[in-house]
Amino acid sequence: MPIMSKVRSSAKAAILGAAALSFAQAAAAAGTCEGAELVEDGKLVVAYNGDMPGTGTKDGKLVGIDGEIMGIVAERLGLEISPQLMEWAAEIESVKSRRVDIMHGMMGWTQPRTEVITMTDPIYYAGSLMTQRKGANITSFDQLKDLRVATVQGFAQATELAIIHPDVVLYETGDAAVRDLVSGRVDVIFLDPPMMQYLKIAQPELEIESIPVTEPFDPELAVITGKFMVVFGMSKEAPKLEKCINDIIADLWANCENLKVAATYGFDDKFWFTPQEANPRPGVDRPQDWAYPALGACS
Repeated sequence: MPIMSKVRSSAKAAILGAAALSFAQAAAAAGTCEGAELVEDGKLVVAYNGDMPGTGTKDGKLVGIDGEIMGIVAERLGLEISPQLMEWAAEIESVKSRRVDIMHGMMGWTQPRTEVITMTDPIYYAGSLMTQRKGANITSFDQLKDLRVATVQGFAQATELAIIHPDVVLYETGDAAVRDLVSGRVDVIFLDPPMMQYLKIAQPELEIESIPVTEPFDPELAVITGKFMVVFGMSKEAPKLEKCINDIIADLWANCENLKVAATYGFDDKFWFTPQEANPRPGVDRPQDWAYPALGACS
């Protein structure tokens, strides 16, 4: 089985077998979002694609960083989760057409998406990782000039990496890139950050590690030096529900509950909870005085 497919396989098997199950997240605080624009009374209909470490199921419950946070949200709203397994493209369409209340799964905020759906405040942040063999100690872009650097053809990182390394190796799949990294054919790879972080935990025998990019933000290298907000997606026709969920997300940050969830999946580095300096949301889908949420004093 391909390396990266192994990461998904256990979660996918559980998902397919349990997609019809009801996810009871009973809450004492039922009815805490008065007037919420729900697709189905008493339920939070959730779209997900089952890619870990974002979303999955185990023993009849949502798992993954995003999945467990969604479970907390539903519980505090006093709603029962109704999971809807689907491909990524179908998630956005299902939100737009009001077949589901909300979508999740390591979705990043982008300005074009604000034109078709509403996005919550972030639940954590993500940025580029330099995945390498353990002990390689590759920590800066200056080191890349003399190394064999790789990514997947068509990935956003590819164009930017070519600026700092003219001989970037392009693979058709992430699996192939990981295999060649492990075998020593390449020295460092740039792939999906959460997946790479999770891969090293799920398959320690690969003996790889992922080092966060700490270079200053460069507009010319915005993808590999910037960070993005991981959010939930909702319909523009559900402003009351969005506000209730944002209020809960604010509490999660204040009490470091999102950090605690993420830490169980190996995401305990503050890298995942520290935004970039530039803030693209004010004036787009947030007021001018909107600021990134940050961990409370418990951090």
